[in-house]
Amino acid sequence: MRFSLGGPLLAALSFASAATAERILESTSLNICQENSGFTASLFNVVYNPREGIAHVNISALSTIEAKVVFDIDVSAYGYSIIKKTIDPCAINLAGFCPKMLSGKLSDPFVLPVGADAAANIPSIAYDFPDLDAKVKVFINATDGDRAGQSLACVEAQISNGQTVDLVGVKWASAIVAGLALASSAFLSGLGHTNAASHVAANALSLMSYFQAQAMVGLVGIPLPPVVQAWTQDFQWSMGIINVNWMQRIFTWYQRSTGGTPSTLITEADSLATVSVEVQKRAVDLFKRGAAMLPRGVVEHGAKLLKRGNVQTSYGSYIVYGIQRVAFRAGIESTNLFLTGLIFFYIVIFFTALFVVAFKGACELAAKQKWMKGDTFLEFRNGWRTILKGILFRMALIGHPAVTILCLWEFTQDDSPALMVLAVFFLLALNGVLGWAAWKVVRVARRSVSLHRNPAYILFSDPQTLNKWGFLYIQFRASAYYFIIPVLGYTIVKAFFIAFGQNSGIAQAIGFILIEAGALIAAAVLRPWMDKKTNSFNIAICAVNFINAIFLLIFTNVFDQPALVTGVVGVVLWILNAACTLVLLLMLIITTGLVIFNGNPDGRYKFMADDRTSFMKSQSQLATTTELDALAMTARGEKPGYSSVLDLDDDDDSHNRDSMYRGQGSTANSTTTYSQHAPSHYAPPRSPVDPINRTASPYNGSVSSVGRSQNNASPAGFKPPSSPR
Repeated sequence: MRFSLGGPLLAALSFASAATAERILESTSLNICQENSGFTASLFNVVYNPREGIAHVNISALSTIEAKVVFDIDVSAYGYSIIKKTIDPCAINLAGFCPKMLSGKLSDPFVLPVGADAAANIPSIAYDFPDLDAKVKVFINATDGDRAGQSLACVEAQISNGQTVDLVGVKWASAIVAGLALASSAFLSGLGHTNAASHVAANALSLMSYFQAQAMVGLVGIPLPPVVQAWTQDFQWSMGIINVNWMQRIFTWYQRSTGGTPSTLITEADSLATVSVEVQKRAVDLFKRGAAMLPRGVVEHGAKLLKRGNVQTSYGSYIVYGIQRVAFRAGIESTNLFLTGLIFFYIVIFFTALFVVAFKGACELAAKQKWMKGDTFLEFRNGWRTILKGILFRMALIGHPAVTILCLWEFTQDDSPALMVLAVFFLLALNGVLGWAAWKVVRVARRSVSLHRNPAYILFSDPQTLNKWGFLYIQFRASAYYFIIPVLGYTIVKAFFIAFGQNSGIAQAIGFILIEAGALIAAAVLRPWMDKKTNSFNIAICAVNFINAIFLLIFTNVFDQPALVTGVVGVVLWILNAACTLVLLLMLIITTGLVIFNGNPDGRYKFMADDRTSFMKSQSQLATTTELDALAMTARGEKPGYSSVLDLDDDDDSHNRDSMYRGQGSTANSTTTYSQHAPSHYAPPRSPVDPINRTASPYNGSVSSVGRSQNNASPAGFKPPSSPR
């Protein structure tokens, strides 16, 4: 019995590995592959070191077989059968199997020598390819008695070589690039280069959405090839799934103190090494298989625990899938996953707000000490509260997918009453805030259309509207201001499929195909983003997401394709997404770098057809009268571009202000006289380029006639100054 299945399994170890400083082949779980298997193992850990020529075996198994047996071994890689061989245990003198296999329990670790001939069968690719999908399946067949020729047990082991594409460097690189791009857009905006800042921000947000889309692929309850699991794990940081040991201890304490029962799977699997965990099977099939082996009373009593996904089989090992598969690979207990994602989201919010406040103080100190010019970051220093609101709204938009998915998923877990309350509160709060903000944008845009026949007029000329709500529409062309509503709906629908479809991989895959197909069609037909390059950037992302959804359907095995097809598709998904990620990262790095180190950042981008640049306050577009206007406003005790009152409902105030200047029943002279004496923060939004000479005005024509009369009375080439504020 000492040999157990170590020898046959080591044959499979030779067919799955990648290059390391020290080559190894290992398996960490032994899974049954037939019902009523007479051999089961709750713990199985084999590590083969070719340099030493030995395999270290740690197993806790139970056998109920008492018969003469032979082993039918099938070794495969990426679904392709490499070795099929029948081994007679007596031919190699296997203790415990010859002349007859004995029933009993095996729980002692041991060392198994591996001959040079066996090591010679190991192909070099087994040590060079990361996340190789290889496994060995062993049938224990009886050769005598009533069940002669029948399979008494079937076990299989997944093989790893210790190499993976789940790399810390990839996680840090992607996070740093995305973070620096977002910070660069804020920096450019503070310097007044609003046009350049909007382009950088749009590309950075699109890249973040792509990272999150890849992370969502790993969250589905579909059996994924090892390389796909590893690759999608690289982007789980974008969902707030980050393992910090001391925080995990706090989360465990909080859950226990609020009436929950924390999971201990990570402790048992890693620290105590007392159980094996299987991470590659379909949830529904495994649940049925495990439940079929348990008495009815046990199944009913454990139904609530099984709902949490830490499904324990009758032989003691565990099965994780979908969201809990991601938690297990991250080293996070599944019962701590919700709090982990939620807390990290609000940690980012807190430190972002802290940084903005600190930067405001640093700018004021530098200006006071003459370390920088007095007009540097002037717009930010004057309206930093409104800008801070806009930044926090943008962070809420970035965290929206993670919070929505985790909150909805927590409803299926019920880890503790307190966590359920938190899930309800934050789900409603975040979605309510973003929905309200989208509604405000639609109201402002419609008002701008009704008053000025152009949605861009108020959306981009009013600095309060732009800095607070611009995160929702600045990446789109002005006429597509509404597109943020489909984007939010897209995220919410995907979240529902991920959170509530963990036990139905086919439903998730079909749902993803329909969602991504709709997104791709909408992006390709409507082209809602600000310019051609940004549209191409986002359409490419939508196309890759759609291809990923098709691959997910293939992984469900709904087409009953050969296992080789599934393995190859997994590699193709990894290569496709790795290449796309690299290209998008390089594009963002290069364009951001060129913009920052360019003397005229706004000059790198063409003016957009929606005329937003004529309304936005950009340093490269402001006339020389800007300094005189700022001096006049300072003399009046006002801040440029910002109301002196607290802006709690700025679009309503804007509506009231616009109504005052529609010229209803008034003459051109009275309108002009009133505008000369009105405070600047009561003035309606005006174009910095041509504030007076507006053709096809939706007003009664008085302002347009004034502009025309002034132009007719001016010398050739002379442009009248804007009306005083």
